[in-house]
Amino acid sequence: MTFLSNLKPKFWDHIDISRGPHKYLFNFRKIWKLTVLLTLVVSIIPLIILAMIDYWVSYHSVMSENILRTSRLVSNTRRSVSYFLDERKAAIDFIILNETYELLNSTSHLERTLKNLQKGFGGFIDLGVINDKGVQISYTGPYELTGKDYSDATWFKDALDKGVYISDVFLGFRNIPHIIIAVKHALPDGGFYLLRATIDTERFTDLLAGLHVGGDGDAFLINREGDLQTPSRYHGEILSNIDIQTPEYSERSQVELIDRGPNNRLLIGYAYIHETPFILMIIKNQNRLMAPWYETQMQITGFLLISITTTVFVILGGITYLVNQIYLADQRRLQTMHEIEYANKMASLGRLSAGVAHEINNPLAIINEKAGLIKDLFTFTEKYNNDPRLMGLIDSVIRSVERCGAITRRLLNFARHKEIKIHEVDVREVVHEVLGFVGKESEYRSIDIQVEMDPDIPEIKSDQGRLQEVFLNLVTNAFAAIKEGGSLKITGAKTDKDYIVVDFTDDGHGIPESDIERVFEPFFSTRTGKGGTGLGLSITYGLVQELGGTIKCRSKVGEGATFTVTLPIATDVQEKNGDKKPSEKQ
Repeated sequence: MTFLSNLKPKFWDHIDISRGPHKYLFNFRKIWKLTVLLTLVVSIIPLIILAMIDYWVSYHSVMSENILRTSRLVSNTRRSVSYFLDERKAAIDFIILNETYELLNSTSHLERTLKNLQKGFGGFIDLGVINDKGVQISYTGPYELTGKDYSDATWFKDALDKGVYISDVFLGFRNIPHIIIAVKHALPDGGFYLLRATIDTERFTDLLAGLHVGGDGDAFLINREGDLQTPSRYHGEILSNIDIQTPEYSERSQVELIDRGPNNRLLIGYAYIHETPFILMIIKNQNRLMAPWYETQMQITGFLLISITTTVFVILGGITYLVNQIYLADQRRLQTMHEIEYANKMASLGRLSAGVAHEINNPLAIINEKAGLIKDLFTFTEKYNNDPRLMGLIDSVIRSVERCGAITRRLLNFARHKEIKIHEVDVREVVHEVLGFVGKESEYRSIDIQVEMDPDIPEIKSDQGRLQEVFLNLVTNAFAAIKEGGSLKITGAKTDKDYIVVDFTDDGHGIPESDIERVFEPFFSTRTGKGGTGLGLSITYGLVQELGGTIKCRSKVGEGATFTVTLPIATDVQEKNGDKKPSEKQ
């Protein structure tokens, strides 16, 4: 037997042989499948739907939270950068408003002003005054830029047009990255001058480097052409062109999700810094941001799978058990009905036998009486008494009458099962009586019947009628398995002082090893659909137990089968009156 066959419930291979309009009610396999399907649907589908809803809601919630945090970080950082630039622009405005043009033209005074700016604000590298011709007439700082002509420089023209100019990061004459802030101021005589300051880019770098950006994030500034204004962790060095498209202009902070591959989804937050060429960029790795959520979802999915698996096992086990109990209850119901039918059949057979006995025995008694009278008359007449042929005919009539009487008594004894009567029974005699019922069939089918009963078998205390029924069922079962020309061997012996054993061995088709343990179950038959009901051996099993004995089977496919009946010599079974049906298998 395979492992799966051991798990198969008893009802799985059940074939309903009943008839009627409600036959579908006894299709236990279909009942099991429908019940399992409906239970699984109403228990597992809600779990899956809830898991999907949780996945969708939590995913969008986490996404919204990430976008909101990124947007807040962009807005706060934009304000910090704007404040940094506005603070230095305000410092330059203060100098212009507080100092005269003549003082600013003084190099020593301009140098003192630069030192004050460096102490008060930091980040200032140099300071210069440029007249309306574009010539730097006064300068203080680390470079020799006095007299430098900026009239053709783009920033100079923009400063004249706008009044205030903040440059992006560039190299310029210094050949190092820097930013300039230039403020235009009108003079009373109708002229003007520009106060120009150079800002160190390291202050920008320090400002952005201190940000806490999750998800392997990166924060940097770019200009409108996409050139990096501060260093980036993953997207290039300063003044190199970024590998991400420059976002479109927006008055407000924006956050976008860009998919650049299976494991490279970027959450990009950006903001244009007003009145500057700078665009603040904060980029986060979406997969890293979602990693805790993915881990949680894996745990939830694992728990869901365990729950579904447990639910499936519980449903399969519970429904299998319940349907199996229904099946067993139905089998007991059918067995009881068949036993009642069997008992009624035996009762009808008893009544029929009694009627037959009366109808036949009365004429037989008259025939026997008249034949005896004729024989007596012939005995007194010397002529007829000396005629052996005539006397032989009379004796043949008398023997035939006695044989008919024995047949009717045998039939009557077999059908009388309404009560248990315990008395001394000769097992050998019972075997021969049973074989008398199948003698004609064995002759017709050329079945060789051998009886080897130990002469030392004692008489046992048992019910002769039930013992006849047991032996007849076993002989009938053997005849069903034996082919024409086969053989049946019946042997009997005393095993010990308390029991005798009777074996019924046939050379029929045999019973598979997997079915041997089930041959005594109600409705189990190897001849289902060929006239077998599966009740013969079950009833036999119950009858043997009623008599206090046991019955076992051993068989090999193709070699026949042997049924061994063990009976006690002295039984403690009590006599019972009334209709007694065969006991159910315990």
